[in-house]
Amino acid sequence: MNETSRDRRPAKSIRVLLAEDQGMMRGALALLLGMEEDIEVVAQVAAGDRIVDEVLTHRPDVALLDIELPGRSGLDAAAELRAQAPDCRVLILTTFGRPGYLRRAMEAGAAGFLVKDGPVEELAAAVRRVLTGETVIDPALAAAALSAGPNLLTARECDVLKAAADGATVADIAARLHLSESTVRNYLSSAIGKTGTRNRMEALREARQQGWL
Repeated sequence: MNETSRDRRPAKSIRVLLAEDQGMMRGALALLLGMEEDIEVVAQVAAGDRIVDEVLTHRPDVALLDIELPGRSGLDAAAELRAQAPDCRVLILTTFGRPGYLRRAMEAGAAGFLVKDGPVEELAAAVRRVLTGETVIDPALAAAALSAGPNLLTARECDVLKAAADGATVADIAARLHLSESTVRNYLSSAIGKTGTRNRMEALREARQQGWL
């Protein structure tokens, strides 16, 4: 019995959820991954606060997440997926190859971390590899993370810096985080000192550059 090449193609077996806020990038990734014989993109989301619900609905094998998403970061979503959908492997794909992001991704339970400028063949291979239990990390970023050291800021210092991002006053930050104004000033002063900067906005930029926020 003769079979066509289409008949011999394996059924798509790896279900992928794709979280990316840029529509053109999301569409391109979905198209390219969908061309792989064994990969099917079963859901696409543009906001981080939709990731967990969509994973629970579609039950993908792999969640491919950007970090900087509206509503919620991919790193925060990854941490919740570890508890809510432990069978779903998380692969972080980001424009920003920052050592601090890599550390946070691993702490959140991610199985891999790649930057977007790599070839799609590497991405497809990474999707397959994480399903076998491997941890897949961009080699250059892994080396940078080892030399960069840990996050110097405490969780509360990070919270205060993020709350200051929109130009909020000390009083605004205190009310938002349910802290006293003197405590907020202390956290800001400590963050400025640890980052070696001159003011809160410089501290915020440095912390973001390091991938600590």
